[in-house]
Parts: sequence; structure tokens; C-alpha cells
Amino acid sequence: MKKKGGSPLKFASLSEAHRAFGLPMPRHPLISMLNNVGSLTGVAQPTGSHVLNFYKISYKPKRKGRLRYGQGYYDFDEGGLLFAAPNQIIGNGNTEADAAETCSLYTLLIHPDFLLNHSLSKKIKQYGFFSYSANEALHLSEEEKQIIISIFEMIESELNSRIDDFSQDVVVSQLELLLNYANRFYKRQFITRKAASNDILLKLEDILTKHFDNDQSTGIPTVKYLADQLNISSSYLSDMLRILTGKNAQQHIHDKLIEKGKEMLSTTSLSVGEVAFALGFEHSQSFSKFFKTKTKLSPLEFRQSFN
Repeated sequence: MKKKGGSPLKFASLSEAHRAFGLPMPRHPLISMLNNVGSLTGVAQPTGSHVLNFYKISYKPKRKGRLRYGQGYYDFDEGGLLFAAPNQIIGNGNTEADAAETCSLYTLLIHPDFLLNHSLSKKIKQYGFFSYSANEALHLSEEEKQIIISIFEMIESELNSRIDDFSQDVVVSQLELLLNYANRFYKRQFITRKAASNDILLKLEDILTKHFDNDQSTGIPTVKYLADQLNISSSYLSDMLRILTGKNAQQHIHDKLIEKGKEMLSTTSLSVGEVAFALGFEHSQSFSKFFKTKTKLSPLEFRQSFN
């Protein structure tokens, strides 16, 4: 456990994290399942932020109140799942994530080394929800909750059983099953929470329009810039857009660049270089190459098609 100045606490191993929060030592050095930690005596309440060197999956049970989700608040009646990847900062002293250990029914900690020699060691990095923030937790229906809890119980049972040659393979398979269900349920969440999703889409369009209507070039907007403006994480934004529109955030930026570029080339007498600068490109050649890749025409060829 390391901490310098005001930097977050860093836990390199599961044992360090267990010890810091007053938990019993893990039965396995690379994976542990914490069950109803809030009922244990001597458990320390997390304060400030911390960084884990391993994956974390927490299930929060049914609770009163509402959870902030993007720009609004939504019900969290049947509980939900929160995910964190290695080296991700968790909590800041005043967030949902800070008390995850002490108010979660289940918390699963997995060191990356536990997945070595399994395909999941690479595949797990493709699950975007490990980069979501606490306000983008997976909200579960009653049916979904039962499925998730049953998988947690299977993993817990296997970890508490006698270790044999098949134990690691079985647990890795159960973990992959959990992640695949989470992936399915997140896609359902994007679709069923249409009001929130459509609100984000409208605000995204408004942000891009205002950016490109600015008379002074401020560069091409990044996915992170858009996500920050929308108060959501970059990965959540791209995943939501991909499910709803078939395009990720970067593709939406590109579409807006082409749309605005076509408008300027067809309705103004600005040179290609001036158009490129207005759109945020440092060099006209970069804009010309980008434009031709997307439209099959150079900026000049496109302009000539209107004359």
C-alpha cells in the first residue's frame, strides 16, 4: 500500500486491500469474493480515493434513493453492478464508489495474473464497462438480479471448495459468464432508458454544432471533451452511441466534420486551407486526405460539383 502526499492509496495485492479495510485475508492470493461485508465487525469505511491493481466487480443490493446517471437521476430499486479496472481511481470521498465495499452484497476482486493462460486475460479488456464511472452503474431488473446473484454464488461456492486442477478453469468460465450477462444487460439499459439516451444524443449534437459554428478554430473536438461536456465517461458515450446509432463517438465527430466541411465548401468562397483551419485541422493536406477518404472526392472536386 503506497500513498504520496494527496495522491490516492494504491493497493498492489488483494492482501493489502483486505488488510487496509479490516477484512479477513483472502483464501486465494489472486481472487477473492467478499460477501455482505457491511455485516462484518471491524471493517474500515473507505475514505478518499484509492487505486487497485486488480479488477473489481461489486453488486449493490436494493436500496432507497436515486442514483445519478449522466445528467439526471434514476431509480436504483433492484440494485446494480459497478466495475473497475486495474489502475482506475475509485472514489473521491463523496461518491457512490467510496463505500462500495461496505454497502455491497457481493464484491469480487480479480488480479490480472489469475487470468493468465486463459483467453479471458485479453478479452476482459474489451468490456467497455470497466471504464464506466459510478454514475453509469448497470441497473438490474428483478430477473437480471437473480441471474447475477446466482453467478456470484457459484463463484463463491467454487472458491470455498477444495482447490483442484479444475478450480481455476471453472472460476474463469463463471467470471466470463458474468461479464457476458453484464454486456447483454448494459445493451438493454441503453435501449430501454430512451429518455436519458435521447437526451444525451440531443446534447451531443448541440455541443458539436456550437463547436463548429465557432468563428475561432479551437481544434477538432475529442471524445473525452464531448464526454466531459455530457458528464459521462468516454467509453460509456461510445458504447451507448454504438448501440443506439451503430456509430461510436469518434465516428459522430467525423460525420459532423464532413457535414460542416461540405456546407462551407458549397456555400462560401473560403479556400480549402481556410475551411480546414475553421474545422480545427492544423494542415490543409490533413483535411483534404480526411475528406477524400470519407467522400471519395477531394474538397476541390466536391466544390466543383456545385458549379
